[in-house]
Amino acid sequence: MDFLKIFSRNSGPSKNVAKERLKLVLVHDRTNCSPHFLDMVKGDIIKVISDYAEIDESGLDIKLTKTKRDEDDTMVPALVANIPIKKMKDRKGI
Repeated sequence: MDFLKIFSRNSGPSKNVAKERLKLVLVHDRTNCSPHFLDMVKGDIIKVISDYAEIDESGLDIKLTKTKRDEDDTMVPALVANIPIKKMKDRKGI
């Protein structure tokens, strides 16, 4: 076993995953958004979307990130949701 690989700068995918997690932690801290709050938002989004579509909750990904504002290129927090839809519900009666 090569112990020097542990200290290598090129640690592959795990390095990128750790970097993304750190970014998310920093965004959460800067927006004062607790994990509990994000879970509540996720639950509310699931409830609303479920009225209109059958979704795959196991593939649901909701996170807080940063994006540039169009007007002045200022970085602002953004809620990003990836919601896999299995099928749309029939809403003819409404």
